[in-house]
Amino acid sequence: MDASRLRYDEQGLIPAIVQQHDTGEVLMLAWMSAATVRESLALGETVFWSRSRAERWHKGATSGNTQKIVSMTADCDADVLLVAVDQQGSGACHTGSRTCFHHDLRVRASVSEPVGGDLETDDA
Repeated sequence: MDASRLRYDEQGLIPAIVQQHDTGEVLMLAWMSAATVRESLALGETVFWSRSRAERWHKGATSGNTQKIVSMTADCDADVLLVAVDQQGSGACHTGSRTCFHHDLRVRASVSEPVGGDLETDDA
């Protein structure tokens, strides 16, 4: 698929799910603009758009925790990217964790119960 066929939101961004290529571990979710998608593909490392700072962000440029791109795949609607990477350094999260996904939510419902109701977090 040609990157020009990707579908961006009203801010000109597309979500990018970043996953460790050999384990399947989900490392982070970030946003890319058309320019950072092109730059990432050309560089072979992830470059994102920081919504909070409103600027380009080359992952790991200052920390050394870069992400070498193994593959980049669009979903069926071409409005979400899955970026398989080889995570370099200590981790993907700005907190120093390997992954940004480390706050487990406990679901009270069993598999046989209907989904809904309250969720509890370990952070409470």
